[in-house]
Amino acid sequence: MGDMTNSDFYSKNQRNESSHGGEFGCTMEELRSLMELRGTEAVVKIKETYGDTEAICRRLKTSPTEGLPGTAPDLEKRKQIFGQNFIPPKKPKTFLQLVWEALQDVTLIILEIAAIISLGLSFYHPPGESNEGCATAQGGAEDEGEAEAGWIEGAAILLSVICVVLVTAFNDWSKEKQFRGLQSRIEQEQKFTVVRASQVVQIPVAEIVVGDIAQIKYGDLLPADGLFIQGNDLKIDESSLTGESDQVRKSVDKDPMLLSGTHVMEGSGRMVVTAVGVNSQTGIIFTLLGAGGEEEEKKDKKGVKKGDGLQLPAADGAAASNAADSANASLVNGKMQDGNVDSSQSKAKQQDGAAAMEMQPLKSAEGGDADDKKKANMHKKEKSVLQGKLTKLAVQIGKAGLVMSAITVIILVLYFTVDTFVVNKKPWLPECTPVYVQYFVKFFIIGVTVLVVAVPEGLPLAVTISLAYSVKKMMKDNNLVRHLDACETMGNATAICSDKTGTLTTNRMTVVQAYVGDVHYKEIPDPSSINAKTMELLVNAIAINSAYTTKILPPEKEGALPRQVGNKTECGLLGFVLDLKQDYEPVRNQMPEEKLYKVYTFNSVRKSMSTVVKMPDESFRMYSKGASEIVLKKCCKILNGAGEPRVFRPRDRDEMVKKVIEPMACDGLRTICVAYRDFPSSPEPDWDSENDILNDLTCICVVGIEDPVRPEVPEAIRKCQRAGITVRMVTGDNINTARAIAIKCGIIHPGEDFLCLEGKEFNRRIRNEKGEIEQERIDKIWPKLRVLARSSPTDKHTLVKGIIDSTHTEQRQVVAVTGDGTNDGPALKKADVGFAMGIAGTDVAKEASDIILTDDNFSSIVKAVMWGRNVYDSISKFLQFQLTVNVVAVIVAFTGACITQDSPLKAVQMLWVNLIMDTFASLALATEPPTETLLLRKPYGRNKPLISRTMMKNILGHAVYQLTLIFTLLFVGEKMFQIDSGRNAPLHSPPSEHYTIIFNTFVMMQLFNEINARKIHGERNVFDGIFRNPIFCTIVLGTFAIQIVIVQFGGKPFSCSPLQLDQWMWCIFIGLGELVWGQVIATIPTSRLKFLKEAGRLTQKEEIPEEELNEDVEEIDHAERELRRGQILWFRGLNRIQTQIEVVNTFKSGASFQGALRRQSSVTSQSQDVANLSSPSRVSLPNALSSPTSLPPAAAGQG
Repeated sequence: MGDMTNSDFYSKNQRNESSHGGEFGCTMEELRSLMELRGTEAVVKIKETYGDTEAICRRLKTSPTEGLPGTAPDLEKRKQIFGQNFIPPKKPKTFLQLVWEALQDVTLIILEIAAIISLGLSFYHPPGESNEGCATAQGGAEDEGEAEAGWIEGAAILLSVICVVLVTAFNDWSKEKQFRGLQSRIEQEQKFTVVRASQVVQIPVAEIVVGDIAQIKYGDLLPADGLFIQGNDLKIDESSLTGESDQVRKSVDKDPMLLSGTHVMEGSGRMVVTAVGVNSQTGIIFTLLGAGGEEEEKKDKKGVKKGDGLQLPAADGAAASNAADSANASLVNGKMQDGNVDSSQSKAKQQDGAAAMEMQPLKSAEGGDADDKKKANMHKKEKSVLQGKLTKLAVQIGKAGLVMSAITVIILVLYFTVDTFVVNKKPWLPECTPVYVQYFVKFFIIGVTVLVVAVPEGLPLAVTISLAYSVKKMMKDNNLVRHLDACETMGNATAICSDKTGTLTTNRMTVVQAYVGDVHYKEIPDPSSINAKTMELLVNAIAINSAYTTKILPPEKEGALPRQVGNKTECGLLGFVLDLKQDYEPVRNQMPEEKLYKVYTFNSVRKSMSTVVKMPDESFRMYSKGASEIVLKKCCKILNGAGEPRVFRPRDRDEMVKKVIEPMACDGLRTICVAYRDFPSSPEPDWDSENDILNDLTCICVVGIEDPVRPEVPEAIRKCQRAGITVRMVTGDNINTARAIAIKCGIIHPGEDFLCLEGKEFNRRIRNEKGEIEQERIDKIWPKLRVLARSSPTDKHTLVKGIIDSTHTEQRQVVAVTGDGTNDGPALKKADVGFAMGIAGTDVAKEASDIILTDDNFSSIVKAVMWGRNVYDSISKFLQFQLTVNVVAVIVAFTGACITQDSPLKAVQMLWVNLIMDTFASLALATEPPTETLLLRKPYGRNKPLISRTMMKNILGHAVYQLTLIFTLLFVGEKMFQIDSGRNAPLHSPPSEHYTIIFNTFVMMQLFNEINARKIHGERNVFDGIFRNPIFCTIVLGTFAIQIVIVQFGGKPFSCSPLQLDQWMWCIFIGLGELVWGQVIATIPTSRLKFLKEAGRLTQKEEIPEEELNEDVEEIDHAERELRRGQILWFRGLNRIQTQIEVVNTFKSGASFQGALRRQSSVTSQSQDVANLSSPSRVSLPNALSSPTSLPPAAAGQG
């Protein structure tokens, strides 16, 4: 099913609809057009066409209270007629497409061309001519067989190119597969509550059908379109569809339209589902944005017929050059924008405009301006630290490599021409041209090979492998990573702002103390000691004034605790009722949800919840519960021991706070006050003036609810503190409760200098006289702040923003935040890494987060830190290894070429070295498992260079060793081994043992150095934990085996001649010397080597160049509005060698380097937001490569 394209989906549904429309009282088309109306228009339309929502329910054969019968044939029929609730994903790239993309790599293209020329020339023999007179360097006539073998080198290069391409494509393919798996896992985990056959059940979102009665509550992300039937105080954030940030109040008589993809910000209720999948509002937009090209045309015609004038103007040259691009060009307010929007770019990234077009043709004009303004102010997501550093490093290395290879070619060509034509005064004979050209091609190939070795294409590979590997393993540690780079950012975290409830505590609430009828009970009171009247009021107040979805169910296993479902605080109160040997079910049955007269739902402003019911005598009674200090302020009476209300004066209240509430809070209990108030039947009170209604209450009781600290949390927090991460607790609870829990967790230690503030006090301290927030004021507070109590979501956001923007410390703080509520969204977004709770978290919070904690446990965050640091270290290890090889190979090829006219390492050999050091080493070093020792150091921070002094010392130290030995072998090797010299060999001479020994030694040294590279902080024991990483051992042994095969049987293609056993022993012995030399290097203290430069650091200013800000407005917009479906799609390394393209172009066009690199930075920046890149997306390069209109089909290659 998953592979069906949207168009099949559509046509199938269209067909069905005509045939089955009669079975239900309304067709899919009717419902779809109904859902496109808004507000009053919709109400009028419903009245005119159907009568009311009840009538629509009847037509859809469903009951507003009992829901669908839920029988399989019925559900099947509904799916047939109205479609399924899922939007078919975009087809993944095929393996061949990925191969084609890997082939776009510039250096590979250059190599292919060189190889083809060399192949062609080797087959070309000028007629009847012996070419001896042509060039001196040719060292006598060659055997016929040798001349015949001239083609082998060209063929071998082509073959190795194919190898590299296949490996790259395979990596990309498996990566994509992995993330699709992850994606589907996230989607399966999303469940929604519906009523079927009078039972409230949770079903996967994809199972929802038209006619289902869905229960919606605060924090939900609506999975389908529907009509509001009944509910209270429902407010929806429709900004993902309309771009309007105000919350929209929904009511049956004014605005009953509920749209998929919007967020419930307050209240609760029920809706009847009217459109699902591709027919829902989000689905319609999806089909507009992301279905393939052919589909677009169909849509196009259809659009015109329907007369909404939705035509797709042709894109400009660059976009249109790519057929797929033009399909992907998104419609924003009717303007074409080449914003490569994948269906995976999820729900409503750009919907603001597109939706306005489809749904409100009237609004699009005003919508347009508002939209552009909004985009301009969007907050820019920075590159992740690692990517920033790597991009810089890759550019620097690329430049160096290019310069070296250019010089190599120039020197070789000059030397040859001068030697042949000037010194030996040979004339240029026409028949010798092919021979000369062959020489030049050979020189060119050597130059390109130097470039190939110099450019670390393995870097992006290492990053992606390392991240993908970590993400896969993090699943086991209960971290579901939604954005790849979050995993690495976590390693740099310096501060964690955590919620208390559910994260630090178990979120299993139980009432342990109570104050009822003037008595403070330290444990659950005996039911007989409570007055009957009080008891009845108490049971009613708790049973009725709580969400009816909250229940306590019998335990699943014998002897386990009862299961708590729904809001945990309410579960605690219901548990209290059960502990008092009472039952809440009969009360609820007697007063079903439909009969509740008015509900004031809980929100972060009220901090209380109240429900009004009509009494049998027509009068009203309101039950209230909420944070004790807030509700008690509104109480003027309290029930005494006899169950009679007595006056409750402010001074009684102060005494109660001192004697009852503070002692409870200091034991770490949350205090909740339960109260009620009676109203006369006439005149009916004005229910909308909340302040008058929620007043003059009578207090029934105050309970202390315990939420025990999770046993593993104190240890986890200790690890964080040892790792240099400050943990702060941000909670809505009372300050005493918060302080008590913070001490139990070990966030604060008695006697330390720290701050615990309440939200009010925090706001007072950070705002100036005008009430504006000032950064300097925040800087005075945050370093010492450990607990922020009674805080609102805005306070949380303010704190996170304040810490991130602070310049108080020399390193910019990297902040992680945990959140579960809808209102935590802004803070989760603002933080560098947002953790959402997988169990208790609302959809809105998960949407805004980067990582979902599947077990809601704080100790999983510590695991994330460990993995993040491990990614960073893995990449440093890889760099240390890779750069040693690069430096040595480039210098050997360069000097060798200049002195002996021929690189000691041949093109094919270089490609093999490149393959082992890039692809295999990145696999081996990037998959090192993390160890606890990673948590013993402070975070690196943003400005620490990627290559530390110690690493620089290792790189240069090993390079010195390797170069010394290779040059020794090159110039005196033949004497040491008593073999023929391989220097100055003619063009097609057979491979010499001499050069084979050099190649073999070189590879052996790399192999043993790979073991050295496992440690980057100058540790002595490089074998430590080597067997915990089977991949590493396999790769090292595998490479060794292949090397034996190449040397012994590689022959001409690899320019190898078989070696004797003693020669092999020497090669391995020299390789082993690497390990010894590693110990020597470790002895040299790094502090002495002041002259060593570090590389790859990010300075503050470079984080975002100006140009990027403007170019990326489009991307940022999507990234900001992360929405569910495709975010996890991966980014493809660092554009592999796009830099090279740029540099090559610059050489061609002679423009300044600066310009190219600036352009490069903006191109790369587009690959930074994981969110925006589903499959390797296309980035149209500045078209210096070819004329603007004729870009090859995937010119953008590596985006």
